[in-house]
Amino acid sequence: MDIQKLTIGQMAELNQVTRQTLRHYETEGLLIPYYSDPDTGYRYYHIDQSAKLDMIQYLKFCGMSLQQIKTELESANIDEVQSFLTTQLGYIDESLRRLNQSRRAIARTIENYKRYKLLPQNQTIFHEIIPARKIYVHTSSMNYFDKNDSGYEMMLRQLKCSLVNKKLPTNYFCNIGTIIRKQYIEKRVLYANEVFMFVDDDFDYQDSVETIPEGMYVGICAEDFSREDEFAERLFDYIRDNDYMIMGDYICEVVAEYPMFEKTPRSMLYKIQIPIQISK
Repeated sequence: MDIQKLTIGQMAELNQVTRQTLRHYETEGLLIPYYSDPDTGYRYYHIDQSAKLDMIQYLKFCGMSLQQIKTELESANIDEVQSFLTTQLGYIDESLRRLNQSRRAIARTIENYKRYKLLPQNQTIFHEIIPARKIYVHTSSMNYFDKNDSGYEMMLRQLKCSLVNKKLPTNYFCNIGTIIRKQYIEKRVLYANEVFMFVDDDFDYQDSVETIPEGMYVGICAEDFSREDEFAERLFDYIRDNDYMIMGDYICEVVAEYPMFEKTPRSMLYKIQIPIQISK
């Protein structure tokens, strides 16, 4: 093997690329064979051209287009390469952050299905200590309990539009719910014009984000969300009959949705939860 006159096959084999790749780089003007035999027309590469090929492969791996690579190699401006790599690193970091958000959203959904299997599903009232949670809250133009046709779906559309308009990730749009504020439930008024979704601590947008405090909650699980008002009244009665103090807002959380896609209301398991303090 003459390393100063490598055939395209030898150059490809030495550099672990295909012949098609070398031909493409030649067509793009990135890597022209070092020597062309005037008699035979055969083109040959020099082993030293491997250094340039390595740089082409590296910059391509970093996300640079072939045209950008050609421009950078012709200008030989290291500052421009550094600037591109710095920008590219930012894109990668942002992609990783988004992927981590997606991973947590998927993990949260899996955990919700596990919770679904463990929670009482026969409309039994239960006590539960729940850790602090963060939610993104959107104020809707309607009250969920007005029972308008598909009103809940409209509230969710408004929430999703809010996320898109603020360029916020929608991958949290899987663990959602509605709120009745404390001042209403103390008067037994069913008024829920706010819809929310659970978010992580590093959620992009801190406005409209609030924390549901850790505490003891009384809860009830059900599947028929058309009867939520009935189950809410049961919880109110239970709190009153046991002389409990209401310590915060009423949260109705979708624990798990079933994969039904017909023209019917959502199939889901939801959990109503109200923070309480047991009177001494």
